[in-house]
Amino acid sequence: MANVKVSKESQAEALKMAKGTQKVAQTKEQTKLIAQGIEKGIAEYKKQQKSKARERDKQRKKDLKNIVDEPVDEAAVPAGSGKLVLMLLPWVLLAGTWLYIALSYKQP
Repeated sequence: MANVKVSKESQAEALKMAKGTQKVAQTKEQTKLIAQGIEKGIAEYKKQQKSKARERDKQRKKDLKNIVDEPVDEAAVPAGSGKLVLMLLPWVLLAGTWLYIALSYKQP
């Protein structure tokens, strides 16, 4: 297997796990070998997760591109349905405000 670079945190965590499962008659060398095996396992797991993340990212980008490239069906969206409401909304609010002021104004 190729020489795998492992971070100091992973080494410390692997040694902690190896010491936690250490048997009574186990030597330091055996514990170090177990820790190295755990380190390699951690490195392999991280490598797999990076690979999966890359694949998910590629699929997400592909999906986004497909969404952008899809033609919009004009028959499905009624023409001007939301535009009229957005255009009239400020005027309706203004008229409502003036009506509220006129009704709430009391003459002495």
